[in-house]
Amino acid sequence: MRVLVAPDSFGGTLSAIEAAAAIAAGWRSVAPADELDLVPMSDGGPGFVDVLAASLPGGRLIPVEVTGPLGERVRAEILVAEETVYVESAQACGLHLIPDSERDPSRTTTYGVGQLIAAAIEQPVRRIVVGLGGSGTNDGGRGAWEVLGDHPLPATVELVAATDVDNPLLGPNGASAVFGPQKGADRAMVLDLDDRLRAWADEVEARLGIAGTRDRPGAGAAGGLGFALYAWGADRTPGFEVVAAAVGLAGRIETADLVVTGEGAFDAQSLRGKVPAGVARAAQDAGVPCVVIAGRVEVGRRDAAAAGIEVSYAIADLLGSGEAALAAAADGVQATAAGVARIWSGGRTLDT
Repeated sequence: MRVLVAPDSFGGTLSAIEAAAAIAAGWRSVAPADELDLVPMSDGGPGFVDVLAASLPGGRLIPVEVTGPLGERVRAEILVAEETVYVESAQACGLHLIPDSERDPSRTTTYGVGQLIAAAIEQPVRRIVVGLGGSGTNDGGRGAWEVLGDHPLPATVELVAATDVDNPLLGPNGASAVFGPQKGADRAMVLDLDDRLRAWADEVEARLGIAGTRDRPGAGAAGGLGFALYAWGADRTPGFEVVAAAVGLAGRIETADLVVTGEGAFDAQSLRGKVPAGVARAAQDAGVPCVVIAGRVEVGRRDAAAAGIEVSYAIADLLGSGEAALAAAADGVQATAAGVARIWSGGRTLDT
């Protein structure tokens, strides 16, 4: 049996590369004769640069020390591949960089993202692709703007915002309301953050003589960093598609008998262009069954089936709770993958 393993990262627990390795280890413990093809994925969030670096021949990683979301120094990397530089915003402003006790999106900054883009501009390339996702910020890109100013890019350089998020900057579907709570904002703070973003959008659009940027799909990505990129002239492309093209996902799925994808939490947001939905769609197009392994599963069977997913397996169900699944990390992924292999490769039940 040929199994393609294509997960995203599992929150702040496992990178996509680590998650793929854990799934493979669990699978091989039960079905060692199966042929596994490991294809770690990203939709522009955490792991974007690492996944691309492992897949693009001749790619060159350049280390850059930047300011983190709380003002601390953090190590990051940009990837130069032919005439394109890839930047992962989460390396500079990711939620995983912020301890739970210090999560406060009213004071985190994208300043370090501006520094990463500045480093990218120094490279002799024609395109800069900025992966958006997994941020712990909500400043609308103000921090990055402090680094780069109103017109940062040469006319010969194309800027691309790589995100699958289609939220606008403001309102009930905007950056503050949808993503603020997971970054530490309560209801009162959400309203305050939205007001701040509105004032910032007014300022930027007036200064540049533009309008409607705040309403573009994806303007609310990465706490409104998408808005700043659009104001600088960026086009939007799905982050998943950037990675899928780089790794040759469609062709590799065509040679598989089963596709296994996954992420930390398989929930409603997962169906809005994130890795499991993208992988499942590609598998469905190829007529190959696809299953999900996740820390917890909140998507019902009907919605999952509509997205092309046969079955979703929750590590939390196997271990008894979401907390146990989080604590188990790679061991939990490995144990669940072993159980899934018994079903799909050995024909036995998950708990045997």
